[in-house]
Amino acid sequence: MTDVHGRTFGVWTLLTCTLCFLCALNLENRPLYLATFLSFIYALSHFLTEYLIYQTMAATNLSTVGFFAGTSIVWMLLQWNSHGDQSGCHAVKQS
Repeated sequence: MTDVHGRTFGVWTLLTCTLCFLCALNLENRPLYLATFLSFIYALSHFLTEYLIYQTMAATNLSTVGFFAGTSIVWMLLQWNSHGDQSGCHAVKQS
């Protein structure tokens, strides 16, 4: 790995952590929840591609990523409609 790849991975990791943190604080925000969910799908897809197609990743590293991304994907799917209003938008309460 080159220095630029290491720094890019570091910034990507920071961005992902920020997205997860914002989602945890705003669980009722459906677009943010979806963006966070998709970030785990993209990460798992990327690492699966690196392992299966390009063969640039060891199985042990894939298992670590698979555990965290896979667990997060399943958990977020199970909790999909558990937070906020079910319509996906904030309704104004009428008096």
